[in-house]
Amino acid sequence: MALARNICGHLEVFLFQLIRQKWSQPIDAAALAVFRMMFGAVLLFESVNYGVFLCLDCMYRSSSMLFKYHYFEWVKLWPGFGLELQFLVMGICAIGIMLGFFYRAAMVIYTLCFSYLFLLDQALYLNHFYLVILICCIMVVLPANRLWSIDAKRNRAIASHTVPAWTRFLFVTQMEIVLLYAGIVKLNWDWLNLEPMRLWMTEASSRSFEIFQWLSQDPGIALASYGVILLHLVGAPLLLWSRTRLPVFLVYCVFHTINALVFNIGIFPWMTAAATLMFFEPGWPRQFARWLQTRFNVSLSFVQTMAAQQPENVLNTNRSAVPQVGYAMILFIVIWLLVQAVVPARNWFLPGDVAWNEAGHRFSWRMKLREKRGRANFYVSIGRKTPVRIDNTEYLNPKQIRTMACIPDLIWQYAQFLEQEQLRYQTSKGVTVNADEVKVYVDARCSLNTREQAPLINRLVDLTSIERSEPEQNWVLSLSKPLPRQFLPL
Repeated sequence: MALARNICGHLEVFLFQLIRQKWSQPIDAAALAVFRMMFGAVLLFESVNYGVFLCLDCMYRSSSMLFKYHYFEWVKLWPGFGLELQFLVMGICAIGIMLGFFYRAAMVIYTLCFSYLFLLDQALYLNHFYLVILICCIMVVLPANRLWSIDAKRNRAIASHTVPAWTRFLFVTQMEIVLLYAGIVKLNWDWLNLEPMRLWMTEASSRSFEIFQWLSQDPGIALASYGVILLHLVGAPLLLWSRTRLPVFLVYCVFHTINALVFNIGIFPWMTAAATLMFFEPGWPRQFARWLQTRFNVSLSFVQTMAAQQPENVLNTNRSAVPQVGYAMILFIVIWLLVQAVVPARNWFLPGDVAWNEAGHRFSWRMKLREKRGRANFYVSIGRKTPVRIDNTEYLNPKQIRTMACIPDLIWQYAQFLEQEQLRYQTSKGVTVNADEVKVYVDARCSLNTREQAPLINRLVDLTSIERSEPEQNWVLSLSKPLPRQFLPL
């Protein structure tokens, strides 16, 4: 036993030193600096788009409740014009990120503000919002302001043409996890039978460009559905190989452009395309700038600065003079990536169809995988009185009503709200009612990926008696309807 412990101890030290040596090596800071600018520009667009053009009253202030993530029920809406002020702060921070001006503070503030918006209403969940938060958290710890930034001009102590190799490793590995899971989750029965792609393409064909009309037919839909799987499962690993990196990146660009034209998915295509550039060699911006100068004789000062030949001794610095990555940072990177790899897989170990019961759906990169449409009628009864149907429009906005109708956790939250609302109403009338006397039932019927509508929740279950942590199979019914049209000959 002592010998085994001794061997394990030496192996642990060897692996730690190997990782530390590899991750401490200097690489060109150009790619990270360019991504900082692109990411800041995307965040600025998002802040202006939501803060100026989005109806904040319609999305947040027109309803009586906002749906909360478990353990984040304490997140409350700003009073007055708090949201407008927050978007203004976010816009200013995005400019700071883009220019590298007080970069670290701007990045932290933007991350906190965006996370707050994300946590405000669970009904507004989007995968690309979650990805923004992850990238923001990573960018907080990356020294992205060492090159081509105002901070580097103001403080020569942080200015550098290089960054440690762990910065690229962390970012690239995070993106590989996202892309691979985006392909793995599509290996399911519905997607392989072209749903919901067939539904979306049929609807989009009437309003999209003629070039996409062929996508409304099964051969085109099959090419799109199966092509996406190959793009993620095969293309993502090929991004790690220099010989295939450029053609795969160009295919991804075409894919993101089509997504942007056909679907309304905001900044996701452009942000992901920009992030994919981090797979290229760290010095690619300098090479690209030199190509522009040679091919098109571009004389812009910034392009000339980027194209400037980096001194040979910068990347060949004596390794003893390069700061070594600390133990805390190594531990952070390992734990972060382990969490990112494990959390999306949790739905594989939960019973039922995740697209139906939503157990483990969020934070799992299950992007554009299901189309659920339905309605949920709620009934409240007090004691032995006949249940009364609730008009959902009195409490929720249209977006919340549509989303809530087919998501069990949101249905549960709304039921708890109705219970408290009924208690407040009875108290205002001077009637004393025990909380145990108020019962809330729901008749929720949903259609998943063109299936016939089927009951989602057991109508006999009083939702106020259910704990939020109770397994969904105890009160959510199983999916009972098959796909009406199948592509695979089975």
